[in-house]
Amino acid sequence: MMAEFRTAYIYVRDQFAGILEEYEAGYRFQYDQAYLSDDTASSVSLTLPFSKQVYTSRVLFPFFDGLIPEGWLLEVVSRNWKIDHNDRFGLLLVACRDGIGNVSVLEEKL
Repeated sequence: MMAEFRTAYIYVRDQFAGILEEYEAGYRFQYDQAYLSDDTASSVSLTLPFSKQVYTSRVLFPFFDGLIPEGWLLEVVSRNWKIDHNDRFGLLLVACRDGIGNVSVLEEKL
């Protein structure tokens, strides 16, 4: 059994799309079954197409890592929230609640 460390709830256009989890071997992402059944729903990214399968990765999926700020804004986020630059999942949770694009990352399911 895999122990979860942290969980992120992924929303696309304010609609719950799936769960991103951090665990001892890396990360996993799975679409919500109700979201997969919605004819108007779109995939989170081209690299994570609609599927019932669980996506796994040893590193944070590049799409989610790409949502994290860079440069001076990363410094501000890291300093204000006291999160290490190497804690990519922690940075994702605090910096991507209300992202610029259509994907939001929340610590709690709405």
